[in-house]
Amino acid sequence: MKTRITELLGCEYPIIQGGMAWVAENNLAAAVSNAGGIGLIAGGNAPIDYLRDQIRKCKEKTDKPFGVNIMLMSATADDLAQLCIDEKVAVVTTGAGNPAKYIPAWKEAGIKVIPVIPSVALAKRMERAGADAVVAEGTESGGHIGENTTMCLVPQVVDALEIPVIAAGGIADGRGMAASFMLGAEGVQLGTRFLASEECQIHAIFKELIIKAKDTDSVVTGRYTGHPCRNIKTKFSKKLASGEKDGSLTPDEFEVLTLGSLRKAVQDGNLDEGSFLCGAIAGMIEDVKPCEAIVKEIMEQAEKLLNR
Repeated sequence: MKTRITELLGCEYPIIQGGMAWVAENNLAAAVSNAGGIGLIAGGNAPIDYLRDQIRKCKEKTDKPFGVNIMLMSATADDLAQLCIDEKVAVVTTGAGNPAKYIPAWKEAGIKVIPVIPSVALAKRMERAGADAVVAEGTESGGHIGENTTMCLVPQVVDALEIPVIAAGGIADGRGMAASFMLGAEGVQLGTRFLASEECQIHAIFKELIIKAKDTDSVVTGRYTGHPCRNIKTKFSKKLASGEKDGSLTPDEFEVLTLGSLRKAVQDGNLDEGSFLCGAIAGMIEDVKPCEAIVKEIMEQAEKLLNR
């Protein structure tokens, strides 16, 4: 399947693995890139020396293009932006801010720039700033979310831009990919589906929660802090949601409780204090497979549907 995204990024398939904080590291990124997609290493708030090591380890495991996701509100964003240039990273995706000040230097270094956006207005700003493509991410996705759904957001962004659009949020199989293409997208970004991959290094308890999740097993918390996140329902996330709803947790108390909670979920499988971020599509995922099998299955199903 050839689209402007495969041509832009030099990959076989227009599938990008989401840059999930504490999750997207070199093993997962290399596996997705080797499978024909584009793997991402998540910058998050990680130290620069650690991220340099992650990038170099990924290069040892794949000769295919891969990228780095930069959370622009991170204190290390400036250093990571330069690290991507120094290490000759092929692709940079961005979230939680405006990457405009970095784009000229990235473009000069030959890096493809793909901001993740939740609205048409921000998508237009990114195109004007020189982005090569955008990821239009709907509220169905895991982690930090906007309010617009993928079905509504993607076609409006496609109509507003000349650059290619990648759909994200609520996509876990070839049906979701085919639907995204019918909306005008030329690629898809998947996060939750790759949580249930053999190469993903998250705690076994996290994977088990994904596999056992039903369609109603995600909950959004933190809207009153200005940073809403979609989680799997656990005692901890229900406690957060309840405290937010009845006012028994102030926004400041909420922030204290959730500080470090993603790491506790990913690394420790801590059900009492961990935030297990995942998309609303988790109810569709029933098994753990190698990334190569996941990508192949998605592509075969999508191509069959789109060729009808």
